[in-house]
Amino acid sequence: MPGSGTDRTRPPVQAAAPVIILVEPQMAENIGMCARAMANFGLSEMRLVAPRDGWPSGGGLKKGATSAASGATYILENARLFASAAEAIADLNHVLATTARERGQMKRVVTPAEAMPPLADRIGGGERVGILFGRERIGLTNEEISFADAILTFPVNPAFASLNLAQAVLLTGYEWFKATGGEPPFRESVLSPPATRETVLSMFDYVEAELDICGFFPPGKKPSMTANLRDILHRLSLTEQEARTLRGVFKSLREGPRRRKPDAP
Repeated sequence: MPGSGTDRTRPPVQAAAPVIILVEPQMAENIGMCARAMANFGLSEMRLVAPRDGWPSGGGLKKGATSAASGATYILENARLFASAAEAIADLNHVLATTARERGQMKRVVTPAEAMPPLADRIGGGERVGILFGRERIGLTNEEISFADAILTFPVNPAFASLNLAQAVLLTGYEWFKATGGEPPFRESVLSPPATRETVLSMFDYVEAELDICGFFPPGKKPSMTANLRDILHRLSLTEQEARTLRGVFKSLREGPRRRKPDAP
């Protein structure tokens, strides 16, 4: 088992990112869930400060942590163990401390959304950055918070501000991923190009002519109603295929009764 500040053999980190430091976590499952949250958003370096139940156990990772990590076991396998928060941050240049309550310290207070872009700039400039997360029940001590450059807190319902450890890591990771250009894993596939004005105006002409035949426009109201109808259809931002399909729908509604065969006697 590695001692304080001793590295295991670790694979290359995919991209430079904040170090996640869990101070005296009490449950192996929480450590595993934090690893899963980290992996979701491109965070890969975990440091553990004096876990209550020891780490690792019997030379291998605890079953509960591995199960809760749900595939993010590489983070657990390469986690570093430290005896104190001070030792865990000794090689870092900039540190944030998370807390859900005011601590009476004259420190700058930021939300994850506010904090992550400047952290990305620091990391891009070669600095090493870490974020301290406290114990499940009592969080970080005032002394541990005093080690940090700023306080990181979360905009939550003040009537119920409690977050569990993995939730706090998840929210932080989410904002980090957004700040560094993270993209959704998929987007809507648009195979048809935007509709041309020719297609759209042709649809307008057809619909308005059919509405005229149906007597839809009251006397003197056609210009304003036509303009409103066109505005409604313009807001749909139709693709070429959608415009043609919609015109086909209108045509079917108009011609359908004409095509219907009379009931058999």
